[in-house]
Amino acid sequence: MKPISATILGTALLGAPVAAQSATVTLNTTLNAYGGPGAYLSLYVTDAGGKYMGSLWMAGGKAKYYSHLTGWYQATRGNVAEVNGITGASVGAGQDLSLKLNLSDAIFDQGYVLHIDSSVENWGDMPNDVVIPLDSSQSGKAVAGKRFVRSFSFTK
Repeated sequence: MKPISATILGTALLGAPVAAQSATVTLNTTLNAYGGPGAYLSLYVTDAGGKYMGSLWMAGGKAKYYSHLTGWYQATRGNVAEVNGITGASVGAGQDLSLKLNLSDAIFDQGYVLHIDSSVENWGDMPNDVVIPLDSSQSGKAVAGKRFVRSFSFTK
C-alpha cells in the first residue's frame, strides 16, 4: 500500500495548545493469513487511563461496519467525523498496512497508548487486537496481535 501522510498535532490529541515538534512515524501492521475477506482496522490513541484522545487511521471505507470495531466505536460513540480524511481500503489477509504519519513528539513517553481494533466479515471482531504504549523504547520492536494482526511496529 502506498504510504500516506497526515498531521496529528498536540492540540488534537492533548486537548490543549502545545508548542510541539513533530516527527514522521512509520506504523507497520501485518495481518495473519486467515483466509477470509479484508479486515477493517482502527488505529487510535488513548491516555494512560484509557480515555480516547484521537484516531490515527481507519482501514475500511464503509461506515456501516465501524460498529464492529468495538473499542474505537465505544470510545468515539460511533462518530464518523473522527476518521474524516484518514480512511483507506480494508487490508487483505496476509497483507501489510504501512502508514507514515507526522505525529507530535508530545504524545511519546507521556503514557499514551496506541490501540488497533480489527474486524473481518463473518470471522468476528477483535477489540484491542494490538495495544502498545507510545514509548520511544518500543520504537522498532514488533509486537504480536491477538487475532487478525500478526505483527505491529512503529518507528520514530
